[in-house]
Amino acid sequence: MVDRSKLTYEAVPLEPRGDWPDSRVLTGAEGFRDRMAGRRTVRNFDTRPVPRGAIEACIRAAGNAPSGANHQPWHFVAVSDPAQKARIRAGAEEEEARFYDGAAGDAWLSALEPIGTGPVKPHLEEAPWLIVIFAQRYGQFADGTRYKHYYVPESVGIATGFLIAALHEAGLSSLTHTPNPMRFLNDMLGRPEAEKPVMILATGHAAQDATVPRAATLKKPLDEILTVRD
Repeated sequence: MVDRSKLTYEAVPLEPRGDWPDSRVLTGAEGFRDRMAGRRTVRNFDTRPVPRGAIEACIRAAGNAPSGANHQPWHFVAVSDPAQKARIRAGAEEEEARFYDGAAGDAWLSALEPIGTGPVKPHLEEAPWLIVIFAQRYGQFADGTRYKHYYVPESVGIATGFLIAALHEAGLSSLTHTPNPMRFLNDMLGRPEAEKPVMILATGHAAQDATVPRAATLKKPLDEILTVRD
């Protein structure tokens, strides 16, 4: 770990990206928009393997996300071992059973009904990879001294968005899963007390017969999510 207490400000040149004309800026934005428009959360995965290198490349992309003070307060654990995935599924389903048995409340369960979710999570074993995302509540210098992280939820959320987009760009599907509580993942995956598990991201190729809930295809139009002041 770098001793950040000894870091000082130093300006370095921005890596050149080229001077894109407005036409290329527009086509680039529209191309990415169109590719992401096809992104869907999938619960039916093919068991076809996904190369470890592809997962590593996507997580490297996530690691380039901006973060508070550039502390990068995240850690990703990628799991493909079938026995470990089975243990994660068992732990998650234990929490999900309590959730659907009343802990969630009627309003929350009613909101989930059009999505068709339930306490049984076979995708946690069927997906070739589970990526468990941890938020680091604080950091530690090489001598063990703690230091504060800033904007942790925001930073981890941005990195997770980068990761989901990278997986989609790689031709893979994913599913965000957030059993609550998730502390069982620290013990299973050997992560320290400083880290809080925030999400299990199942990923792989969608099954040939995969379906998605119709309700999930309904997205707000642009005029409901954008206000322009020009």
